[in-house]
Amino acid sequence: QVRLVESGGGLVQPGGSLRLSCATSGSIFRLNTVGWYRQAPGKERELVADITRAAVTNYADSVKGRFTISRDNTKNTVHLQMNSLKPEDTAVYYCNARVGVAGSPGVEYVSWGQGTQVTVSS
Repeated sequence: QVRLVESGGGLVQPGGSLRLSCATSGSIFRLNTVGWYRQAPGKERELVADITRAAVTNYADSVKGRFTISRDNTKNTVHLQMNSLKPEDTAVYYCNARVGVAGSPGVEYVSWGQGTQVTVSS
């Protein structure tokens, strides 16, 4: 099963930038859609952005124009470039991946990373 490890979180001032990375390890037949989610204290986990294997992207309205998701299929990694950060972006950010199963077309399982903290504060 694939293991996901997020990195790149930290403390940044409003208006600053961070680049999150989601690295994969383990046996991967096919990495399908990968998404970044976030969860702020007292709130539900929400989708920030996701990207299909064909690089079709989808963003939450709150981050459109500020965040960019990208992927490298040769390395099975996904990045989230976050610009113009706001205090309301403060949350734990999680990587989520849908992974295809060898020999079972259309079948996939879901894996989550442990999360990385992003804090936007002056």
